[in-house]
Amino acid sequence: MKALVLEETGKWEGMKVEELERPVPQEGELLVRVKAAGLNPVDYKMGENGYPGWEFPHVLGLDTAGEVEETGPGTEGFAAGDPVVGLNNMAERGAFAEFTILKAHTAAKLPYNVTYSDAAALPVAGYTAYQALFDKLRVREGESILIHAGAGGVGSFAIQLAKDAGLTVYTTARSVNHDYVKELGADAAVDYSEESFTERILQETGGLGVDHVLDTVGTDNADASIVALSYNGQVAFIAGAPHMDDAVDFQHPKSFHQVALGSVYQSGSIRDEKRIGSIGSSMLSMLSNGRLKIPAIEKVPMVDVPKALQRIKDRHVRGKLIAEW
Repeated sequence: MKALVLEETGKWEGMKVEELERPVPQEGELLVRVKAAGLNPVDYKMGENGYPGWEFPHVLGLDTAGEVEETGPGTEGFAAGDPVVGLNNMAERGAFAEFTILKAHTAAKLPYNVTYSDAAALPVAGYTAYQALFDKLRVREGESILIHAGAGGVGSFAIQLAKDAGLTVYTTARSVNHDYVKELGADAAVDYSEESFTERILQETGGLGVDHVLDTVGTDNADASIVALSYNGQVAFIAGAPHMDDAVDFQHPKSFHQVALGSVYQSGSIRDEKRIGSIGSSMLSMLSNGRLKIPAIEKVPMVDVPKALQRIKDRHVRGKLIAEW
């Protein structure tokens, strides 16, 4: 099979298409013919830093959408020809290949009206947003949330999910993206490069702050966001933990939630792995029913993935990049 090959750690910019042996599905696994693969910041970060136990040549890519080619034993409910989407295991070869392996209980079947390219945009960014809002923060109708980097992958999904759940949604984004994030459902957008988002949020909320913060930026941003939290507020963080010890305050209690979607395969918990599949099914249903839309998509040839990942690293992308053969 053709695959975009990482020859060694740190060499992701030089990945090229080569021939590798096609994988064989084992117990509980699906062999999937890749129709579309989503690109994410984690792809170049993993390519740069590597992962314990990788054998080279390695294949990156965590977002897979495609057609079941072959089923292994113990994969009831799936058959050859089924259109599916899933999150690859970062410890194993991934989606930037003609074929990849998915665990059947983490995969979700595509409704008739959801395309492969739309589905491929979901796993890393969409599932992370869903897990942050509903499994960690457990948001409820009538609450408020500040979602950072609303024009990015996770933020674009989080805005829509929060608005659909009945929250008042604030987000940070550059002015050029304000119309875009408001179309997604944001009630107000703050250009973090032009004004203090904490001051703006406190102003918008009458000094009370928001019930929730979803931080996708990093530790410094998460620390600053704590000032914008309401009494008993919560922050979910992805890119870096806030200094929690410094933030503990009897007069202003708050809660902290780490979101690390990709580590589920190292947990040993089948229950938590199955949750990945159920999140996928829920989001696909929302897509099919028009309650959710995929952020702006740009398609690139698989051979151009290294250039596309460089654009993501340089933050020159809005929405999602999708690679196809």
